[in-house]
This record gives sequence, structure tokens and C-alpha cells, in this order.
Amino acid sequence: MNASPGEQKVIRIGGASAFLVDSALAVPQLLGAPQLDYLIFDYLAEGSMGLLGRMQAADPQGGFGTDFLTVHVGPYLRQIASQRIRVVANAGGLNPRALAAATEAKIRELGLTLRVAYIEGDDLRDRLPGMAAAFTEMFSGAPLPQQPIISANAYLGAFPIAAALQRGADIVITGRVVDSALALGPLIYEFGWAVEDYDRLAAGTLAGHLLECGAQVTGGTFTDWESVPDWENIGFPIGECHADGTLIITKAPGTGGLVSVGTVAEQLLYEVSDPADYIVTDVRCDFTGVKLEQLAPERVRVTGARGFAPTATYKVCITHEAGWRAIAYQPLIGEQAAAKSERQARALFARARRLLAMRELGDFTATSCLVIGAERSFGAHAQPGGGREIICKLVADHPQKLGAEVFAREQWMAISGMSVGTSINLATQVLPVTGLFLCLIPKSALAPRLIMEGETQVLPDRPGSESPVLRPNPAGPEATLPAHTEAVPLQQLAYLRSGDKGRLFNVAVIARHPHYLPWLRAALTPSAVGDWYRHLRTAGAPRVQRYEAPGFHALNFVVDDALEGGINASTQLDPAAKGMGQMLLRFPVALPADLARAAATAPIPAHGGCSA
Repeated sequence: MNASPGEQKVIRIGGASAFLVDSALAVPQLLGAPQLDYLIFDYLAEGSMGLLGRMQAADPQGGFGTDFLTVHVGPYLRQIASQRIRVVANAGGLNPRALAAATEAKIRELGLTLRVAYIEGDDLRDRLPGMAAAFTEMFSGAPLPQQPIISANAYLGAFPIAAALQRGADIVITGRVVDSALALGPLIYEFGWAVEDYDRLAAGTLAGHLLECGAQVTGGTFTDWESVPDWENIGFPIGECHADGTLIITKAPGTGGLVSVGTVAEQLLYEVSDPADYIVTDVRCDFTGVKLEQLAPERVRVTGARGFAPTATYKVCITHEAGWRAIAYQPLIGEQAAAKSERQARALFARARRLLAMRELGDFTATSCLVIGAERSFGAHAQPGGGREIICKLVADHPQKLGAEVFAREQWMAISGMSVGTSINLATQVLPVTGLFLCLIPKSALAPRLIMEGETQVLPDRPGSESPVLRPNPAGPEATLPAHTEAVPLQQLAYLRSGDKGRLFNVAVIARHPHYLPWLRAALTPSAVGDWYRHLRTAGAPRVQRYEAPGFHALNFVVDDALEGGINASTQLDPAAKGMGQMLLRFPVALPADLARAAATAPIPAHGGCSA
């Protein structure tokens, strides 16, 4: 270990990748940080599983994250070996065996002695026919569609990773595991945490959750973007992890970005539903009492996670074929550009439907027109006016590729037969659509396997509890409004972060000062937030659930059934829900007149942190 004799053991983990094609600069930057013990790489998400499945269908030896060897780790294996840094990555995707073999070949080519292990057992495709009838979608309750399967993977836990490290692996490659397990596995191994050390497992899960999204915790996608210096050299995160679960988030010296209470709080609730019951394979976590403390510039201490017995099930992500999609991006310039483009879209869809009928191909399953540049994403809260140069995104879905191709061809006629100001398409595509299905299966149905140097070890996860004790989310008091109030935009009072999960998304609202929280609670009722997002659905406002995290003065809103098709199949401009929080920035919050005036004149803290 890198800790000096007599010092408290601290394990330093660098979060080097947040998605399949993250920055090529992250690894060399983190290798320049002192005393790093681990590099972790998160390559996988619901969207990437379908993509990797299609890659493997084209090449049976593929299906893994190729950047692992060509961009992120392969070019730096000598430095990684010389600095005795261990690597954990879910880059194996649908084929961890092939990536492990390629990594071992690269190590031999370089004359190194690094040991590689890989974990499998998450891939359910071969077993799916016998299991599919029992599956129901975890949000809607619908059965698994009768469509060809692209991928089917259970989210394995952290203990197999810890076992690989215990056996001496320098590089651990996994398929689908819980994202946070990439950090929790090393911490289990380093500190000897047991399966019933629930508070520590929850703390390690929180460490992994904060680190696995890369620069999102160090100032990337931060509400106060103007306060974040040096995007061109933004620092990737380092977690300094202690045996009692205490975590300090920092970054490499001399890098850009920002580590503050605000940046950490935003990432803490990213893609979280109920913070009192955040469920992963190894533990159920309660983050509502988490405390964030700015120790020094670029150093935030995180404490207070609680843990409870895990469930008896794995989450499963299944992707499947869902027809074909034509997408066209039409630029249109001039007065009333948005109105012209929407009329044009209606006419083009009608013309294509006539052609489908003539060929007896059946109707489109869905059509969509999104005017980019006219604030259609904001619904009733769009600014008046509208741009005079817009891009119209036209989408037409059809069960057959030929049906989608009919629209892709016909829409070209608009440049000479419809609205003045229509210019040459920026892009036209016909692509397969990937459907997403999320469900649960018993842990007893799977047997994770660790393979290292030709030996296989079966490592079943602890079953967990069939009937866990549910913990109600805490609810604080709402403020009683006085007779005289003034409205203040939400952005002046809070940080916001949003993200997708299947057909729903969450928006975290973190008070800049604890004094604001009761007033935020009074204004941001579930019905008010649902009405704000009414334009995302064709029939009525979406259902909204509100949760609280009083430890760091936060509200978390889960907006159900508002991302039609999920990240893989949504026709919206923002299927990843990255901008949903931005839509809420101008939400008016009523405050007592004196507090409103103070909030309006108080500068946003330069460090981006809560003043509590």
C-alpha cells in the first residue's frame, strides 16, 4: 500500500471514465497524481449495453469497450505497472473473456507481469427463454416484449471484485456490475469489510457513486458553470477512502474544475430515486443523513451514509429490437421559422403515409417533430418570440426498415416543394431502434464466476432479505408564507442536477443555504413540479414523487413515465435528461420579502458550496 508505516491507511481511487467514450486525457492526468492506489473505469449504461450487443452481433469476438486497450489503459500499462496501481473496469461489457485475453496479450507483448482476472455470470441471453415468462418490467409491470433480444445482463455486486484482488489480480475486468461496485470492491478487499458491515458498504457504495461519473463531481455539468475554471484541463476525481467509511473527494493538483459542497451534492443525487433507500446488489443505502464539509479548496469530506441488509434480487437490464427509425435534421431560416417547420413536418408525415399505404407497408408506429432553437423543450415556460434559424428534428418509426426508408427519402422534397428558407439537411439516418426492459430476478438464479489464469471460482452473492424493513423518507416542515412575499427564481436558491433512469428521470434540488429549504419545500410540491413538466407527456402531467435528504438540505424529485422509450428509443432532444433540471431554473419560489431581497443581492459563493 502507499500509506507510510504508522499512518492511518488511506486508499486513493481515481475515477477515470464515466461512459463508453470518455476523455483520453483522464488517465495520464490521474497517473500524475501522487500515491494513487486504483484506477476505476465505468463504461456501461443502459444505452451502451444495446450498442455493445449490436457490435457483438456483427463480430462475435467483440462486444466489449475497445477504448480500454486502445485509449485508456493499453497505452499506459508500463506506468500503471511501475506505479503499482491496480485497475478495475466494467469494460468487458458482453464479452469480458475476450477483453481479458486481449489485455493479457498486450501485457505479454510489453514484457510485463501484470495479472488479469475477469468476472462473468451476468449475461443471461442463453438462459432467457426459460426465464422470460416470469419477468415483469420493474416500473410498468408489463411483460417482456416478444422481440429479438440484443443483451440481457444482471447487475452483479462488489464481492467478486474483492475476491479477484485478494487472489492477486492487478487488473480486474467485469461485465455488468453495479457502477459503484467498481470502487466498493477494492474497499472491501483493502479494509476487510464483511458482508454484514452495512454502514461501511453503504459508505463505499457512496464513494463509488461519486467517483464513477468522472468529472461530473469535479465541476462538470455544474449549475454554477461560470464558477468552474479551466474546462480544458478539468480534473478527474480522486477519492481518499478510510476504513470507517469516511471519504474525501479531491482531484489531481494543478488541474481545472472545482470540488465543492455544491459539485459533490449534485453528483450525490444524480440518477437517485429515494435517497433513504438506494438499492444496490450488496446493500440498501440511506443517504439522507450524509454530511458534506468543505475542508479546504478542492477537498470535500463525505460522511454519514447508513446501510441495511440487501435485497434477494438482482436488477436486470434487457435490450431488444424495437423496429426502425428514420431521423432527419432540416435547417430552416427566416421569419416564423418554427411555425413553418411544424407545418412542413405535418405535410411530410402525411406524404410518407400515403406512400406507405400505396405499398401496403402499414402506418408508422410513432412520428415526432422537434424544433431545435424554438425552446419547445420548455413547453409553456418557453420565452416568447422564437429563433429565425432553427433545426427541425423529424423522427418516423416503423416496424420495417423499408417503411423508415420511405420517410427518409420523401422528406428531401421539402427543400424545393415546401417552406421558404429550408436548406440542405444536416443529417439523414435510418437506424434500428433499441428497446429497454428493466426487471428483477432472484440472486439464487445466478452464480457469478471469477476466472484468473485459467482457474474458475464460483462466487454466489449473499441472497439478502426477502422482506426488508422499509425506512420512510424523512419529511421536514413546510414554511408558512407571510402576507407579503416576493418570487425568486429557483436558481438563486439552489443547485440542480438531473438524469435519466429508463422512462423516468430525477431532478435534485440542493438548497444553497439551509434557511431556504422550508420555502423550497413549500413551493416545489409534487403537483407543482409535475405541472411544470406537463409538456413532456401528451396526456396530463407526469406523476412526481418527492424525497428529502436533510443531511445536505436537498429535495429529490422523481418524474415518472416522462421519457418515452427510455434513453435508447426516446425521440426527445434530451433522452439522457441532462437538461431537465435546467428547465426548472426559473421556477418561482415565494419568500418573505426580506429574505427574497437578501437572496437576490447575495452573490453565489465563488467556491460553489453551501454556506451551511
